[in-house]
Amino acid sequence: MGSMSKTEQNVNSVEEFGYKQELKRSLTFGDLFVYGLSLMVPIAPFGIYGYVAEASNGMVALAYLIGMVGMIFTALSYARMSEAFPIAGSVYSYAQRGINEHVGFMAGWILLLDYIFVPTLIYLVAVAGLKGILPGVPSIVWLILFIGINTLLNIVGVKVTATAIKIITYLILAVLALYLIVGIIAIVNGVNGAEFSFKPLFDTDHFSLGVVMGAVSIAVLSFLGFDAVSTLAEEAEGERKAVGKAIIFSLIAVGLLFIVQTWVSALIHPDYSNFSNLDTAFYEIAEIAGGPWLKWITGISMAIAFGIADALVFQAAISRLLFSMARDKKLPAFLAKVHPKYKTPYTSTILVAILSFVVATLFSSRLGTLTTLVNFGALTGFILLHISVINFFIRKRKSNDYLNHLIFPIAGLLIIGYVWYSLESIAKVFGVIWIIIGLAYMICINVKNKKSISNQISDSHDSKL
Repeated sequence: MGSMSKTEQNVNSVEEFGYKQELKRSLTFGDLFVYGLSLMVPIAPFGIYGYVAEASNGMVALAYLIGMVGMIFTALSYARMSEAFPIAGSVYSYAQRGINEHVGFMAGWILLLDYIFVPTLIYLVAVAGLKGILPGVPSIVWLILFIGINTLLNIVGVKVTATAIKIITYLILAVLALYLIVGIIAIVNGVNGAEFSFKPLFDTDHFSLGVVMGAVSIAVLSFLGFDAVSTLAEEAEGERKAVGKAIIFSLIAVGLLFIVQTWVSALIHPDYSNFSNLDTAFYEIAEIAGGPWLKWITGISMAIAFGIADALVFQAAISRLLFSMARDKKLPAFLAKVHPKYKTPYTSTILVAILSFVVATLFSSRLGTLTTLVNFGALTGFILLHISVINFFIRKRKSNDYLNHLIFPIAGLLIIGYVWYSLESIAKVFGVIWIIIGLAYMICINVKNKKSISNQISDSHDSKL
């Protein structure tokens, strides 16, 4: 037999799990890397800077550094599982095959809590930013515009989506570079009493592990999303390791950008307790550093980054998760339909658009509650991911690679577990309710499937008689 290309090896790797290659393979490592950048949004701290600064006693850069280190261990676990199981579905697929089918379903169900609400949260953040700049335009207009554009791009094709994301991400990076240049000049000139200091990274007078970890539980929201790259495994070209590499490299790149921009911001405005509004704290700093024009540019960039680039890739991610679960008959079959021309899961994409609009309408004034739901879903999914790595490689495969398959996952489990423990009580209450609903739904599915199998056996017996 002749040698197979890397793409062919990927196609066969999907078929070895009992699936047919339906989605179009067109994403390169570069596409996946940019997807990761876009999912985390290189300027994400712009939107929550005030809250992280206040919670960390001004040690914003430290909060993001700890958050990045914690997430690196999680990224490594994603890399291990995406290489072993290069299929769509993310933690749902990994827990299903790494532990068992029932845990896999619950992992997917919990991840839905994150993925379904994230696009809505992103849309509302973007709309809030534009509302402050153009108050005369009704919020619903921006909401419909963002959802409409993203849905169309996602249906037309993942390659079109990738191109749009690349353009927007490069523009966002240019705005970030502009802010950093202006900010550093402001520090050099001593604007607002600014001077270079290591206090944003470590302040001995105000340091407390409990305080900093509380801030990390907020800052970690900026990192959420890198894991969604794993849902594009069946649309990736090249080697099986491409998805894992993209997840790790994009996380490190964005983490470093977070640390630098928050460090510069903290130096320009060292008094973390003196913001007029925590929601717009960063834009106050931008205005101090460069004037109203910089405030406007950063505000508009934030809206575009969240409303289009970030929401676009999250809509793609959740539609693939729904597609994967429906393909396994865990969700209604219509969600597994693939567009005959564009080869995209269009029914799932449309459903996500409808849900985003409905949830955005219901939670428009309850962003705090929405954020806690997202954090619970994501962090619980990460915990199940680490357990899946340990169970699959150490228990099932009898792996001797204890560093990658035991030590790193345990480190990630401990860090994510601590952040999960630091979540607000309301997040845990809503999360447990969601899990109970999922368990009830899973039991109903299992009973229905058993009846179906029993009827088939009975029909077969009757036909023989």
